[in-house]
Amino acid sequence: MGAAFEGKTVWITGASSGIGEALAREFARAGAKLILSARRAELLESVAASCGAPEKARALPFDMADHDAIPARAEEAASFFGPIDILVNNAGITQRSLGAETKLAVDKRLMDVNYFGTLAVTRAVLPGMIARREGQVVVVTSVLGKFGAMQRSGYAASKHALHGFFDALRAELHPHNVRVTILAPGWIRTEIAKTALEADGSPHGRIDRPGGGMPPAVFARRAMRAIRKQKREAVIGGLVEVLGVCVHRFFPGLFARVVRSVRLDPDEKKSGGA
Repeated sequence: MGAAFEGKTVWITGASSGIGEALAREFARAGAKLILSARRAELLESVAASCGAPEKARALPFDMADHDAIPARAEEAASFFGPIDILVNNAGITQRSLGAETKLAVDKRLMDVNYFGTLAVTRAVLPGMIARREGQVVVVTSVLGKFGAMQRSGYAASKHALHGFFDALRAELHPHNVRVTILAPGWIRTEIAKTALEADGSPHGRIDRPGGGMPPAVFARRAMRAIRKQKREAVIGGLVEVLGVCVHRFFPGLFARVVRSVRLDPDEKKSGGA
């Protein structure tokens, strides 16, 4: 696998922890040069240091919701090691709130980071890829980009939007030899729930079902295979999540009945329809 990524310049957003950090380590082992981005500068520097010397890994902190600043960050990213060969859009936030109770500002924040931020980074990198007639855009979505679940309405909406946009973009970029790969994780063992947004925008502040889910390192290894093969889409997760995608597609009525009774968090409130 290493030969496919040796010497490639890879820009990963959301790289300070979880899936992004695990992917950074895998790309580093494969010989890639890394630009790592997230808001938390200290954590980014630590991840970058663990991935190699400054000539192999650089930290570039910024806020995905600051859309106007992203073109300048993209220019800075390209100044480190040259043009971006692979862009990995991984940054994102989630929620823990009922759709009927969630403030509109929370939905806007989810879309600003997960959807519009990802579009802004991608559009800043694409002109170079198109001009060179080579490159790969990877976007980490979620199985909730394939179906919805309770207390994740805004999050699922943002991930559905990514699937729609990048499916269309893939077709548009094909004549330019630029590939698009969508990775849809299931339940991965990260701390993203800590910063999940409650209905009023406050942080969730805790990990749901500690110790559960697929380890990020396992996800990253499977994701690297999908990226190397330039797959159009890969659903990566446990049996329940992968089966859920299939049931939703082929037996939507059954899925609708099941999802009404599923509790993703041990202490989450019941909705009126449960």
